[in-house]
Amino acid sequence: MDRLTSLLDRAPTPEALRRLNRDDLPRLAAELRTEVIAAAAETGGHFGGGLGVVELTVALHYVFDTPHDRLIWDVSHQAYPHKILTGRRHKIRSIRQRGGLYGFTQRAESPYDPFGAAHSSTSISAGLGMALARDFLNKNNHVIAVIGDGALSGGMAYEAMNHAGSLDSRLIVILNDNGMSIAPAVGALTSHLTALRQGKLPSLFEGLGFRHTGPLDGHDLEALVETLETLRDSPEPGPVLVHVVTEKGRGHPFPRPDRERYHAVPKFNPATLEFLAPKANAPSFTQVFAESLITEARRDERVVAITAAMPSGTGLDVFAEQFPERSFDVGIAEQHAVTLAAGLAADGMKPVCAIYSTFLQRGFDQVVHDVALQRLPVRFAIDRAGLVGQDGATHAGAYDLAYMSILPGMVVMAPADAAELRRMVATAIAYDDGPIAFRYPRGEAAGIDQPDACHPLSIGKGRMIRQGIDVAILSLGARLGAAVAAADALAAEGISVTIADARFCKPIDTELVEDLARNHRLLITIEDGAAGGFSAQVLHHLAARDLLLKTRFRAFTLPDRTIAHGSPAEQYADAGLNAAALISGIRAAHRPG
Repeated sequence: MDRLTSLLDRAPTPEALRRLNRDDLPRLAAELRTEVIAAAAETGGHFGGGLGVVELTVALHYVFDTPHDRLIWDVSHQAYPHKILTGRRHKIRSIRQRGGLYGFTQRAESPYDPFGAAHSSTSISAGLGMALARDFLNKNNHVIAVIGDGALSGGMAYEAMNHAGSLDSRLIVILNDNGMSIAPAVGALTSHLTALRQGKLPSLFEGLGFRHTGPLDGHDLEALVETLETLRDSPEPGPVLVHVVTEKGRGHPFPRPDRERYHAVPKFNPATLEFLAPKANAPSFTQVFAESLITEARRDERVVAITAAMPSGTGLDVFAEQFPERSFDVGIAEQHAVTLAAGLAADGMKPVCAIYSTFLQRGFDQVVHDVALQRLPVRFAIDRAGLVGQDGATHAGAYDLAYMSILPGMVVMAPADAAELRRMVATAIAYDDGPIAFRYPRGEAAGIDQPDACHPLSIGKGRMIRQGIDVAILSLGARLGAAVAAADALAAEGISVTIADARFCKPIDTELVEDLARNHRLLITIEDGAAGGFSAQVLHHLAARDLLLKTRFRAFTLPDRTIAHGSPAEQYADAGLNAAALISGIRAAHRPG
């Protein structure tokens, strides 16, 4: 064999990979790891998870007849090596960029992605569904679900195992045990897996009806291939779980250790290993939230914080450093997080449940049943509201304004800038009459931060930003900057624009809304959420007061489609929620005279 010929060049697809000699696989894995690192240097993105499953990815595609055999990656941020091996290597440096590969598996992108993912703990349920479909249709393919130990903290995984363990349908579950989710894994399951690795306990999974193989060294290709071939060829019915122990971030080039094992990285210089992320010009909304919550916790010892496996993403890692006994990371368990907060609130504590908008969707029944119906004063800090850039549609915070504001008694706020977020944190802590939520976007906070601006707001009261004559823009949240830019441009055309910041999606400032409607020929609302949120609240009130006869009304919301990944600026342009779209819409709707 020519040692100068890249095996990756010779194996662009799993079909070609399966024609290699088994002895070539370690070299292929080494080249694949090098390629992942080289691509990450150019694009950034999810990193540590993929490095940890290089050998497992090679073994799975070598042993199984993908895509005929279904291979499902739970969450799938670890699927970069999978994408490289399944005909997408030439596009890997476009990942998470506009028009490029998606950062997660996606059915529309490749037949090797039989099930789209990005949220956690879904793979076993989806895999069991595919296995049952295979059985009904008398097919003979294998179904393999790869799930991490962090994802096993999600209750849905146990619901699926409970069902699968009662059936004879063939299903292979690979437990990728690296002791991590994004941050180090937490909870009793982590202790159980540690004991299994040490041979100290009977397996929980056998008790759920799974045959259990392992633990195996997830970086030993020979052992992986032999085990997977045995399972592939076994006629024994029912589900089986293969416990594979891997090292997240294995082979990363960086000299310093990292608590999250380099889960995600920005672009970096491959020679100096210096990260190339632009320097922030202002604190992020997440940072402002964390600092504000710490301030409130110092004042009130009843303040406690809850996150669902996202301590650094939500800023609660900083809170936990100050108040370790008052901070709870419950793992990937949003339902539990919400009802835990409800129980704390029921007995006199002031819980703040900090969860990304897209992940709070997973706990919506608990928000309704356990919090809203009982009017319990749970505080929801909803991070990553609106469009989130490179993580795309699966992580967009598109729906929280709608799904929170429909609930009786729920107060919903959205800050336009850093100072407003500080006031909303203070408002939420001071509010004890029922549940309250504040939602804020990813990235740098606009405006001038005012660390001392922590006095509570009056519930349901907005603020006037600029007084005009012809058109009124009522903005909710971080789209205020686009509204100001549009107003400046329209002023040059002789169109005088009033700008108001609603602050509250619910209850709306009815006095402000009525004043804007009565005194302007055109009333615009803008929000970074789907239709059915803030604009619906305003429109309902205007209709009830017959004020739609006084003004023309236009709502700028996210369109009724998903927005592809890209930079936030590209996404908001696509969604029609930037200054240019506002200007165009106002020109079209404005009637002089």
